Amino acid sequence: MVQWDQRGAGMTYAKQRPTDDVPLTVEQMRDDGIAVARYLQEHLGKDKVILMGSSWGSILGVHMAKVRPDLFHAYIGTAQVVNARDNEAGMYRQVLALAQAANDAPTLDKLAALGPPPWTDPRNFGILRRFDRKYEGLATDAPPKHWWQPAPFYATPQALADAEAADDYSYIQFIGLRGDGMFSGVNLPALGTRFDLPVFFIMGEADLLTSPAIARTYFDSITAPVKSFTLVKRAGHDPNQAVLDAQWTVLRDKVAPLLK
Repeated sequence: MVQWDQRGAGMTYAKQRPTDDVPLTVEQMRDDGIAVARYLQEHLGKDKVILMGSSWGSILGVHMAKVRPDLFHAYIGTAQVVNARDNEAGMYRQVLALAQAANDAPTLDKLAALGPPPWTDPRNFGILRRFDRKYEGLATDAPPKHWWQPAPFYATPQALADAEAADDYSYIQFIGLRGDGMFSGVNLPALGTRFDLPVFFIMGEADLLTSPAIARTYFDSITAPVKSFTLVKRAGHDPNQAVLDAQWTVLRDKVAPLLK
């Protein structure tokens, strides 16, 4: 399994620190991912690899799968983003409904102050995300805390400082200073709903950020050689053991037979 430190993140940020006057683009990141896949083909001596993406990675994954389906046995999207405006507005509506049902006056006051998206203040997405995590936490099983401990290579003082700076940089690139970052233009159905490779979606039932209902509508519109949709109980946007189990089941039972 290979995960690359993307442009503007992790060790890549530390070694090739980007300048603020050169914005990141989805297309640029897509092409980086395709370059990684081609490298893996040569390095592993394989004709194809399996492409998996979660959340932001699911945006890149669909873009990569649409442009170079020949590189991949299948695409597996977890916490699948569909459309920036629909996903953001859906998150706001669902969190608002949950706060109303719970008579959560402090959260309701803050949601009223935010107002529904779209926003021009880059802080607003992060504020809503905190409320989203709060309510997802009530309906999901938390992963073990050690999952979030960085590996020693990433835990040095310099690596941790670089990671914090990279997070700040990437967040602004993603959201934009006026809500005009990479995320604002995401509309995956506009890329076309025909896929020339198998497609598998795995969604947490309690996911408020990437609504499983929105993902299901997109999934139903897709034509692909093989496709399946898995809904995971007691799971939200962020991974937990149930999500990992579902990913393994899809890989073993649905993707592995395709490799033969």
